Amino acid sequence: VNPSFGPRGLNLLENGLIPKMAVKSLLELDEGREVRQLAILDVHGNVEAFTGSNCIKEAGHIVGNNFSVQANLMEKNTVWPAMEKAFKNAKGSLAERMLIAMEAAQNEGGDIRGKQSAAILVVKAKSTGNSWEDNVVDLRVEDHKNPLQEMRRLLTIHTAYDFMNKGDLAVETGNNVLAKQHYMNAQKLNPNNLEMKYWYAIALANNGELNEAKAILKAIFKKNSKWKTLTPRLMKPKLLMISEKELQEILKL
Repeated sequence: VNPSFGPRGLNLLENGLIPKMAVKSLLELDEGREVRQLAILDVHGNVEAFTGSNCIKEAGHIVGNNFSVQANLMEKNTVWPAMEKAFKNAKGSLAERMLIAMEAAQNEGGDIRGKQSAAILVVKAKSTGNSWEDNVVDLRVEDHKNPLQEMRRLLTIHTAYDFMNKGDLAVETGNNVLAKQHYMNAQKLNPNNLEMKYWYAIALANNGELNEAKAILKAIFKKNSKWKTLTPRLMKPKLLMISEKELQEILKL
């Protein structure tokens, strides 16, 4: 591995080089180039990839429209073609499509050494310079007996919390109908998470659907009474907008 390829490659792109020239420049300065595997894709969709002649078989890559797949030390030489097919046919977010491609690779045999880690990083198309805004998805599994299964779980949770954040923003703007929809989507993705169920129930109450809200809250309070303690505290910041009578009905659950 030559870890300098990442930051140096980005610098070359920032200085105006296209991926083909950036890859050429990086490899020319690396005496270990024939054991390297490198791919660069720019924001315009230009892509260049390289697999050194001394990479341990099976090793190879495929470049396509706005993507590159590459692999080495694979069990079979059909792994990266399986990745290409899966990515091109996949639907959903970029992170979802990337994970589907990795799952296809594993199903095709994957790394001959077995399984250990996985990572996904997705950033916005246009940088603000603020990583807390620009990193759309930043997930990693350092060491796990089934890293892609764990990555699937983490990505599902990440997507659920993205809906939660959208719900919170809707509450801030007073759009409780939209908040209810976002919270519902979140708790559907992560049905065992009490917090997601709780805020969905609060959104129901704010939308006048008190009976449905009470049924959900009763089940939540039974599992963890601290959610009941929290509920009246939502009145002052106007996160819960019901009458005192309705609040007392909830607290008697």
